[in-house]
Amino acid sequence: MRMPERAQETPYGGGLDAHLARLLGRLAGREDPLLDPSVRLVCRLTGQGHICANLAELAGNPLADPGEDQPMIAPPLAEWCDALRRSPVVGRPGEYAPLVLDEAGRLYLYRYWEYERQIAEDLLRRSVEEPGDVDLPRLREGLDRLFPPAADGAVDWQRTAAAVAVLRRFCVISGGPGTGKTTTVIRILALLLEQAAGRPLQIALAAPTGKAAARMQEAIRLTRERLPVSQEIREAIPDEAMTIHRLLGFRPGSVRFRHDLENPLPVDVLVVDEASMVDLALMAKLVRALSPRARLILLGDKDQLASVEAGAVLGDICGESLGFSADFSRRLAVATGVEFGGEGDGPPIRDAIVGLTHSYRFGETSGIGRLARHVNRGDGREALALLERGACQDVVWQPLDSPRDLATRLAEAAERLGAYLADGTPESALEGLDRLRVLSAHRTGPFGVETLNQLVEECLETRGVIHPRSPWYHGRPVLITANDYNLRLFNGDLGITLLDPASEGKPRVFFRTPEGGVRRLPPARLPERETAFVTTVHKSQGSEAETVLLILPNELTPVMTRELIYTGITRARSRVEIWGTGSVFEAAVCRRLQRSSGLHDALWGER
Repeated sequence: MRMPERAQETPYGGGLDAHLARLLGRLAGREDPLLDPSVRLVCRLTGQGHICANLAELAGNPLADPGEDQPMIAPPLAEWCDALRRSPVVGRPGEYAPLVLDEAGRLYLYRYWEYERQIAEDLLRRSVEEPGDVDLPRLREGLDRLFPPAADGAVDWQRTAAAVAVLRRFCVISGGPGTGKTTTVIRILALLLEQAAGRPLQIALAAPTGKAAARMQEAIRLTRERLPVSQEIREAIPDEAMTIHRLLGFRPGSVRFRHDLENPLPVDVLVVDEASMVDLALMAKLVRALSPRARLILLGDKDQLASVEAGAVLGDICGESLGFSADFSRRLAVATGVEFGGEGDGPPIRDAIVGLTHSYRFGETSGIGRLARHVNRGDGREALALLERGACQDVVWQPLDSPRDLATRLAEAAERLGAYLADGTPESALEGLDRLRVLSAHRTGPFGVETLNQLVEECLETRGVIHPRSPWYHGRPVLITANDYNLRLFNGDLGITLLDPASEGKPRVFFRTPEGGVRRLPPARLPERETAFVTTVHKSQGSEAETVLLILPNELTPVMTRELIYTGITRARSRVEIWGTGSVFEAAVCRRLQRSSGLHDALWGER
């Protein structure tokens, strides 16, 4: 590996990465020209969302960012691994060392290797264990009542998912918007309560953000009363959801939670919604705090963006669809009356995964649905052609080649952007914000959230819609970016600033309550927040709007992937507009979000 002349000139920067590299160099006790850049590399990649550094993919390639004068060229894999394994600070899997290097050439910080191991071992154990107290005749009757069999004998995957969740201690239900994940899980809870036959059953509902938890809670309350079950079962279905951090017992200033292996959660069933947003560390702490006999049900969309933190856990868990095993297929047939024809050997995790593919929101003729399917397949050419033809009323494409074009378009759209203030009540203003959501791929730059918020603010001020003479002006939308459990405000909550007659005309920020009302708070009491005319696609996860305006940059950047495009367009319930450059859009759809990890191999038997 060709090294830079001085350590501080390495392209991996300074800060904590450099301090850790120097510390491990001192602990190693000898000169090691490969250790320092390898430590910096794995730190940098972990900060970018990877679980590890995949040396097999990096061997022989420049490790510097493009444009570096002296790129470091990685040595061949065998040479690289041999050199690292001779270091006393690098261990093999199972050894306690600052760095872990596995046989496949994946280099981990020990903590992330341990998180990955904990998740894999726990989920594999839950995947093979069948609760011994399942009453199959009662389950079959409940399935027939809650999921009436199709007249043509076709497989109902919601019904199948429900059976899997009852027959296994671990179940993943993956599907896009409108495929009925929440509806299915409510019926699963009813089935589990019927299986309990009056015995106490502790059920917990959780999500990674307060916004996602509130949506889950609302969906359960709207659906529960219509279930064909006894009133006793309806009343036993919980309608309170909380963030995972709150469930585990968040401790300010600590990475530890109140509930862990020694103090497990007092629950029999845990349902986690929006699981694609759960990072590796949080998932590891969650499974560690869950009793071995408890059921874990994950809901999510494996095709969505992964967490902003390290890992793409749901995607790794779901892996590739192989169908159910022969043994489990026979058990499912008894419960559902449908033959699945499972055969062959395979990893036990496959019996825990169910995909819902039929969208009740986006049918075959839906432009949004067709566009989403093209994007998920990575077919950039067909996706762009669909947009450019303009044949679908619910999908609109606007070419956008420069920041000047962007400013012009925003000025033209100013009336729509300010429509939420047409009726001055807090309730209608919050409803208006949900009618149109503007999303961007980036936080900074000419097409980023910070620039776009400023441009929208200027457009609305020019039109006289808002008068931003102070930070807390009438009409300012606000996005909460940090949890405040005392105020019951959570990362992702959206509010609106209005001059409140009930508070002597002073500005107050209004938020929806889980019960469907609104509440007001003085701006000074709010936790971290930002203006939210425009938000990032990442921040939009777990939310929906009637119309989504997705603004893309005019150049391909690392975050521009099919997962980002798919997540953005599927936030829309009725209509999506995309402003961007055709070549950039097409290239982004053809790129997948790739995060180095060993979790998929550990679960699917390829380690």
